[in-house]
Amino acid sequence: MAPNETDDTTTAGEVEEPRAGRRKAARYVVPVTVMGVAAATIGLVPALADSGDPDLPDITAAQLIEKIAQSDVERLSGTVKITTDLGLPDLGGLESGLLSGAAGGEDGEGGSSADPSGRLTELASGTHTLRVAVDGPDRQKLSLLENAAEYSLIHNGKDVWGYDSASNEVYHATVDEADAEERSAQQPPAIPKDFAEEALKAVDDTTSVKVDGTAQVAGRDAYRLVVEPKQSGSTVGAVSIAVDSETGMPLKFTLTPSSGGSAVVDVGFTKVSFDRPDASTFAFTPPKGAKVTEDTEQDRGHGDFGGKPERGPKSEEDLAKGFDGLRMLGEGWNSIATFDTGAGAGLPTEEEAGDLGGFLGSLGDQVKGDFGKGTVFSTRLVNALITEDGKVYVGTVTKDALVKAAEAGK
Repeated sequence: MAPNETDDTTTAGEVEEPRAGRRKAARYVVPVTVMGVAAATIGLVPALADSGDPDLPDITAAQLIEKIAQSDVERLSGTVKITTDLGLPDLGGLESGLLSGAAGGEDGEGGSSADPSGRLTELASGTHTLRVAVDGPDRQKLSLLENAAEYSLIHNGKDVWGYDSASNEVYHATVDEADAEERSAQQPPAIPKDFAEEALKAVDDTTSVKVDGTAQVAGRDAYRLVVEPKQSGSTVGAVSIAVDSETGMPLKFTLTPSSGGSAVVDVGFTKVSFDRPDASTFAFTPPKGAKVTEDTEQDRGHGDFGGKPERGPKSEEDLAKGFDGLRMLGEGWNSIATFDTGAGAGLPTEEEAGDLGGFLGSLGDQVKGDFGKGTVFSTRLVNALITEDGKVYVGTVTKDALVKAAEAGK
């Protein structure tokens, strides 16, 4: 066995799980369409690791998970490289348009091109470069660098600014002080720590967790933590997390599918500093001639950068509030969420909907079973089955697993 590599395998019984009730719910955000599944499951992709494997003291998986939990980094700046490859069909811009429109982006009703609810959905596919800066819970900045333009999202105290240099449009909102405590628990999006925490919530008795050597990421020495399903049938192959040996902060997160090939989701720093960013980093004044859109709706969530933070579902009961009759089938990584949209509410056939029905059907695979007929919409990570009588089955499982679940639920 190589130095710093351990075959220590940890399950939920060996690691403290303060939010065990969220394990299944955290793994899925149940969609109505596969586009919704894709948008909800997006993370950010790869930062290239530096060459060389540092020589670090041995550590067990349980100790490394504890190190992540105890990490208290509140100040940083750096560059993140992102690539997302869900394997969605090439629809010539339809995918990004649907995601942006669903989020109320620049093409949404009454929207601004600087509104973060639309712009950040661009991270759902392709390759992107971000600059991030954080100075505690009240100051964060994220800049999305494009070919000849830049989009910046800035949270500075009570103010939240979005600026699109391409259109010279500005979005502005103020943050209610009543939400200060909630915001203090938030971290800005697009950093590996957020995705690592979500992955570790999924750790249970069906999961293998081990330390698999070391790496160097963005010039920092790191341990490599690998999380893998013990069961077969999941579309998740493995989750790899590079953890900074000094601070315990995740520097890189990579999710590879069980089908092999390139990573589906992988987010990491190419440059990082834990020094306090200069205060001027978070200062913003609308440029001359810019169109400024004021958003005074305090209940409109914009993630970690302002408004009232939208909290994800805390349990299956919370999820069920949004989906009538939601149930979870199976266990662990093979869990499948199912709900009924109503009899006869399935996708239209080509005869029923003409060209639209044929187009929708072409995006999925037609399947048959004891449950009748249905259509499976697939990505490299999440699959969803919609039956002709309106039942939906979705999870990070194979198409065959969805068909079997539908047959068992008949």
